[in-house]
Order: sequence, then structure tokens, then C-alpha cells
Amino acid sequence: MSEARSRRIESEIQRVLAALIAREVKDPRVGNVTITAVQVASDMGTARVYFTPFASRMAPEQVRQGLTHAASFLRGELGRRLSLRHAPRLEFLFDESAEGAARLTSLIDRAVAADRAAHGTDAAGEAGTGGADGPAAGSAGSGDPQG
Repeated sequence: MSEARSRRIESEIQRVLAALIAREVKDPRVGNVTITAVQVASDMGTARVYFTPFASRMAPEQVRQGLTHAASFLRGELGRRLSLRHAPRLEFLFDESAEGAARLTSLIDRAVAADRAAHGTDAAGEAGTGGADGPAAGSAGSGDPQG
């Protein structure tokens, strides 16, 4: 199977599964799910479906179990809607890339905040030594009450 055809099929599977899960799957474990990617094996026997729960109170493992429970229904509907002679077996996997991206964003935000705080403190300290008004200038003149 050509690379272009494979990508087209993956894209169609992703589109159809997203609609089916949103409208047809009634399992309370599933809830709102975003299908982030689909990878079809070269023989079209299996399709790895990556998902991310969206504002779900359920753990990703419970959502995966709900999707796996609905897999035979989804596979049948997928075959009908895409007119596939043999619909691939669906394997659902939690997409950790969004979680990893959020973790990296948090780390970057903390590093930037720490850098700004370090440079902001240095700037205030330099301003305080020059006699400028501010927190550093106000506390510099107070001195030791005993001395």
C-alpha cells in the first residue's frame, strides 16, 4: 500500500471514529474523547487509535477499557461507512504526548518566572542603591533600631 493511500485511510478512520465515539458510544467510561492519531499497519489488519480524554473524570485506563468494550461496534461501523472489505482491528492507546507537552510547558513557565524573578530582584536592588523610591529604598534607610 502506498504511503499516500495509507495516510488518507488513517485520516478517514480518525474522522469517522471521532464522530462515532461522540455520537454513538453510550459507555459512561468514555465521555468526551479526542482522537489524536491513527496508525494503520501495512497489511491493514490493525489500527492503533491514540486518544486523549477531554475534561473527563475517568482515568485514561478506564476510558481505554470503555473504548475497547465498544471496539467491535466501532469496527463494524467503520467498515460500513468507509466501504472497507476488511476493517482493521482497533487497538486504543492513551496519547501521552499532550500530557508531556503540558509538563514541558509548565517547566518552561517556571524557568521563565524564576529567571524574571532573579532579574527583577537585581533590577530593584540596583534601583534601591541609587536612591530611587521603591521597596528596596524604603527598607534601606530603616537600619538597626538599636544602633
